[in-house]
Amino acid sequence: MWMQLLAVVAGFALLAWGAERFVVGAAGSARLLGVSPLLIGLTIVGFGTSAPEILVSAVAALKGNPGLAIGNAIGSNITNIALILGATALITPLTMHSRLVRRELPVLIATTLVAWWLLSDGELQFTDGLILMAGLAALVGWIIHAGLTARNGPDPMAAEYEAEIPTDLSMPQALFWLAAGLVVLVASSRMLVWGAVGVAEYFGVSDLIIGLTIVALGTSLPELAASVASALKNEHDIAIGNVVGSNMFNLLAVLGLPGILAPSAVEAAVVTRDVPLMIALSVALLLMAYGFRGRGGRINRLQGALLMAVYFGYQGLLYFTAHH
Repeated sequence: MWMQLLAVVAGFALLAWGAERFVVGAAGSARLLGVSPLLIGLTIVGFGTSAPEILVSAVAALKGNPGLAIGNAIGSNITNIALILGATALITPLTMHSRLVRRELPVLIATTLVAWWLLSDGELQFTDGLILMAGLAALVGWIIHAGLTARNGPDPMAAEYEAEIPTDLSMPQALFWLAAGLVVLVASSRMLVWGAVGVAEYFGVSDLIIGLTIVALGTSLPELAASVASALKNEHDIAIGNVVGSNMFNLLAVLGLPGILAPSAVEAAVVTRDVPLMIALSVALLLMAYGFRGRGGRINRLQGALLMAVYFGYQGLLYFTAHH
């Protein structure tokens, strides 16, 4: 048992470090190749912060634990909005000005509804996985197009990414960190899945519950670090945009991979309890952060506290469910 717990803790720490190094290497390489900071932020950074969830999901599916993979995808989205944005807004209220993030929010709602519809028959099938992965390709294409054709001048988020993307790396250094980050991500995801499955077996709970709680929290550490750091540097659009982009990647890639690699049945609670909460939180984020009449939206401290209360209430519900 203690070995499994140690593997979970070490896996989380290495996942966070590996994701950060992977993003630094990928962003530095792309910048040296002439890619704009906005496109790097919208694509590479968004994908990089979801890399822990993607690799953990793939490893879990290949090792015959699709429930952990499904729980990781949905639990991470709930954690990103309720805990990460809630905690960040408590530290400093978030104001959003980015037009691109406002355009992404309705896409996130639509993506969430599609995922709910695909899971509503109680199965995550191979066809469902293909649909989600096709949606991922379409999403990346749309993001690139939106970034290249931004209307009404440069997006406010572009300047924030400009300040964040490393400029002091040579191409060999960037490629080294890209490769090192990827290797650490793969190794730590295998370690984490082994430990998480062992913990689930010890306590007699399902892989789904472990995925929704411990694994979802651990794999969301890169988003937590990125959002808090961005908010403290007054880069509010990045703080919100990282969560929105990560949630879309989670639904399409993290949920799509188990469908392709290990089609399986989906527990009824996923459709009736977990996904509806994820939808409600996504709609709440839209209402708080969308902004109307040309004004940016705002997530204040009270709303941040309410989001965190929802998160801890949900964790309490999962604990009660697991023990009854």
